[in-house]
Amino acid sequence: MYTDDDLTDAVAAGILSQDTATAFRDHVSARRHTPVADEEQFRLITGFNDIFVVIACVLLLVSVSWIGGAATPLLGALASAATAWGLAEFFVRQRRMALPAIVLLLAFAGNVFSAGLTLGGMVAAGRPDQLFDNAPGVIAFASLLAGAATWLHWRRFQVPITIACGAAAAVACVIALIRATIPAVENAMTPLLLLAGLAVFAFAMRWDASDTTRQTRRSDVAFWLHLLAAPLLVHPVFLSLGVTDGNVGIPQAVAVVVLYVGIALVSLCIDRRALMVSALGYVLYAFSALLKQYGVVSLGFATTALLIGAALLLLSAFWQPSRALLIGQLPVALQRRLAPVR
Repeated sequence: MYTDDDLTDAVAAGILSQDTATAFRDHVSARRHTPVADEEQFRLITGFNDIFVVIACVLLLVSVSWIGGAATPLLGALASAATAWGLAEFFVRQRRMALPAIVLLLAFAGNVFSAGLTLGGMVAAGRPDQLFDNAPGVIAFASLLAGAATWLHWRRFQVPITIACGAAAAVACVIALIRATIPAVENAMTPLLLLAGLAVFAFAMRWDASDTTRQTRRSDVAFWLHLLAAPLLVHPVFLSLGVTDGNVGIPQAVAVVVLYVGIALVSLCIDRRALMVSALGYVLYAFSALLKQYGVVSLGFATTALLIGAALLLLSAFWQPSRALLIGQLPVALQRRLAPVR
């Protein structure tokens, strides 16, 4: 079974021309009666061997971390990170296995971040200016270390999720530095998260705009960035509406509907569903709580899920016609930066 990345590699190696690869993609798309760009594809698993390798990698990484941690937590984290890198040399760089690539990247970045926390704590304990007053400074140091490590990982392996991990590390580092230098900002985390979400979303759109036909690895990078941006954008907004407090009334429910419709329109424009999926939990919770207040206790969640599920399936069935109608209202300059309607 050949993947889209295999076609891209064949074009890069000169085995196929770009026109031939594009014609082949269009042929497969026509046979499936579904546009390739609309499928929002990304590589996750190519076979059960991916799962087998992931299980073995997790067992090995946990064992290495455990054994190294018996001496010192720093050694355990560094040993596990080094092991994840070494495994990636074979399973990612040579075998090009998608799921192991994701797991090994997360293990590498997570262990580097853990090592940074441990090392930062040791530095703070030695009181070199208390490393930006301990906790925030330690987190900023660990995030900076993890961000640098993910950049090196990207340069070596080009795993699409790496950019999202680096962006997450950058967000954590900036917010921690702000908290370390301006302690009063701790009460303003909601707008900070929203600003971070907007920045990551803009970064994702930059990657999307570089591959509007979604035929290269850049589209996969944008997909993971959108998954990161979605909760950063959605959570602060719904939090400010008081949805998470449990006291949901008619005004909050109306606001949730209006907001979710707005999110759906943005998702249609950019042809990405991550924002809608991220906000879905808040919508289900809000209307379930509202129905419970009006006496629909046992079937509140089921009724809400039925209505929303039916609406989402209807939207999915008419996704491209809805996009065509919406995109047609946008300026031509903006249309050129979005995924084409097919």
